[in-house]
Parts: sequence; C-alpha cells; structure tokens
Amino acid sequence: TVITSINAPEHGMAPEQLLLQHVHPDMVGIATALDGRPIESTEIAGPVIADHDSFQNAQAFLSGGGRRGLQEQILLSGTWNLNPWFVQVEQVPMVQIPIGYVGVVISFVGQAHEDVSGLEFKHGDLVNPGHKGVWVTPLYPGKHPINTRIMKIELVPTTNIVLNWATRTEAHHYDEKLSSITVRSKDGFAFNLDVSQIIHVGALDAPKVISRVGSMQNLVDHVLQPIVGNYFRNSAQDYTVLDFLSARSHRQVEAAGHIREALAAYDVQAIDTLIGDIHPPAQLMQTQTDRKIAEEQRKTYEVQEAAQIQRQQLVRQTSLADIQHQVVAAEQGVNIAELNANANVKQSTGEAESTRLRALGEAEAIRATGRAKAEAYRVGVEALGAQGYTVMQLMQIVGERNVRIVPDVAVSGASSNPGMVDGLLGLMLRTQANGSQQSKAS
Repeated sequence: TVITSINAPEHGMAPEQLLLQHVHPDMVGIATALDGRPIESTEIAGPVIADHDSFQNAQAFLSGGGRRGLQEQILLSGTWNLNPWFVQVEQVPMVQIPIGYVGVVISFVGQAHEDVSGLEFKHGDLVNPGHKGVWVTPLYPGKHPINTRIMKIELVPTTNIVLNWATRTEAHHYDEKLSSITVRSKDGFAFNLDVSQIIHVGALDAPKVISRVGSMQNLVDHVLQPIVGNYFRNSAQDYTVLDFLSARSHRQVEAAGHIREALAAYDVQAIDTLIGDIHPPAQLMQTQTDRKIAEEQRKTYEVQEAAQIQRQQLVRQTSLADIQHQVVAAEQGVNIAELNANANVKQSTGEAESTRLRALGEAEAIRATGRAKAEAYRVGVEALGAQGYTVMQLMQIVGERNVRIVPDVAVSGASSNPGMVDGLLGLMLRTQANGSQQSKAS
C-alpha cells in the first residue's frame, strides 16, 4: 500500500507527516527511534550508530544495532527525508551561552565515568567530554547544538557577582533569599547588619564549583550564606555596638580576609566584603545622639567665645588705630629727646675732653717752666754759689714787685709817751704827701 498525503488520514497519519523534515536555523532536532533493540537498563538514550545517514536509512540503523527510543545523536539545521513510521523529531533551540558566562555540561550518557580531576580535588568528579558526568571543559559564550534531553547545562557567571544581605536584590536573583544579618554585641545588644559580598568564579574553576555544590544557587544558599552570616555573628560578640560602629572599616577588612580564605577552599574568589547599613538599637542611638548634640553645642559655644575674643581684638586694634597719630608724635618726641640727650652727652664729653687736654697742656707748660727755672737756678748756683745766687734772686723779686724795705712811718719807743698817737700822725702826714703828689701828676 502506498500512503500519500491524500490517503494519509485513512492510515492514522496527518498529511504533513509525509513531508520532508525541516530543522530550522538555531534549532536542533532530537530524534526518537520507533524501532530497534531496547535501550539498556543503565542508559536513558540509544548510543550513536554509524552509517545510517542521520536516520534517513532505517535499515542501516537497525542493522548497526540501533536502539529504539530517545537517541544521543541530534539533527542539525537542514532538510531531512525521514520515515515517519521509523523516527520522530522534536525541534528545540540551541543552547546559548551569554557573554560573561560559561556553561558547565552535566552529561547523563556517554562513555564510562573516568575521573580526571586529580588527587587534590576531593569533593567531586570531573570527566572529559563524551563521558558520563561533569565535563572538565566548559562551554564558552556562543550557540551550541546540545541534546538537552540527555545533557544539562548549568550557567556560571564569570563576571563579578554581588550578593546582598539586605532588602534589595540584584538582577541575577541569587540573593533573593538573603536578608540582613542579625548579630549580638558584647554588651548584649542585638542589631542588624547589611552586608554585600562580591565573588568571582573563574571559567576553568566553574566545573569544579558545579561538581562540588551542583549549581550557583546552591553555592549561595549552602556555602556563602553560612560562611558570611556566621562570621559576623561570631565577630560581633567581641565588640560593643559603639565599638563596632566606630571601627567599622577595621571590621570590614577583617571580614574580607576571613571570607576570602574560606571561599578559596570552594574554588571561589572573594573580591571584597562590604558592610552596608548598621541598625543599632534605637535607645542606644538616642543616647549617642544626645551626646553628639551636647558636643556640637559645646563646639558652638567655643566658636562664639572665639568670635567674642576676635571682636575684642578688633575693638582694641581700632582704638590703637585711632590714637596712632598720638603714638607716632610721642614716639617722635621720645626720639628727639633721645637725640638731644645724645647731643648733650657728646657736647659734655667734648668739653670735658677739651678741658682735660687744656689742663694737660697747662700742666706740661708749668712743668716746662719749672724745669727751665730749675735749670737756670742750677746754672746760677754753679756760677755765684748758692748763697750769692739766692741774694740776687731776692733782690730781683724786691725790685720787680716794688717791695718797700724801709717803712714810710716808723714808730719807735724812744719818747716818754709812745703809742698809737705817733703812728696815726705819721700815717696822716704820709697820706697828705701822697695826695699832693697825685695832684701834681694829674
């Protein structure tokens, strides 16, 4: 019997099933064989069979040991002449890996499991492509023809991921279950912390991360959440609330170092740990606020006091400026007085020096005169003898100074009535005689 599009409904088929199978661009065809040997109990799809021309030669497929059911082999974009009673095709989109991601392949079929992760990786297994398990080589950005019925692709971001322990959520939604961390301080106060953690997963480390935890969401829920939350809960017990607030930057540095070391064991890089808003108890903050207000008021008073002191200095400087001309006049008077005093001192000094020099000159002249007289006396003594020279000097002095040797009036005691009467009479006669001589001379 020949089945055509006309009589296809009579045989339980739709006319379009008799058309050539067309696989669209960016799509892959997942084949399901309707005939062949049964699939082995340990497998979920039939293995790849060679030389059957992509299911177009049904006899070659069956002769090669093909299995009925889901097939590992896929059909790529194109037109295929397929027997609708032998194989059915489902078209699904190609797997697209966006920029900034890699795709970790988890294969449920393939060759026997053979771990290639090495002895150092003890928390999962990695296999080469084509084997059953987590492939050691990820898929890089682009479109990949993958049979999504037998393989699972786990997307892993290779750019920095920001996770918020707060009310906000990033676009990736990995942190939508995270909330502010409630901690208790050393002094017994409970308060909330908003924390942001930035992580990075390298492209070559992505298969290890997926092999260990299964997915990125599991990494956040089962690794990052307990590590970050427990660290802050433990560290907060060593500080009071106010100490935690005042030394926030130090707490952040300590947290970043601890979390970086902890995540390195999971092949995840901790880029930075950031402490966001801190919500301390309201009563404690009210006390702190009152103290701060009091401190600011004290500073205000200090500023006002400084302003008053400045104003006083301004008034003082203004007063000094107003009397500056008097100060200048007084200073000039002082300078003039000092100059006059200096001039007087110099004049007195000059006069004293002149007197001293004149006295020295006169003394020297007297000494010279004395030496000359002494020399003359010595020569006279040598010539006349000491007694003769002395008599001559006396006579010279008597002559030069008109010394009277004979008295003008002599009063003797020869009379019987000597005394003052005779003397007075003699003086009167002498006076009259002198007067007559002066009249003649005039």
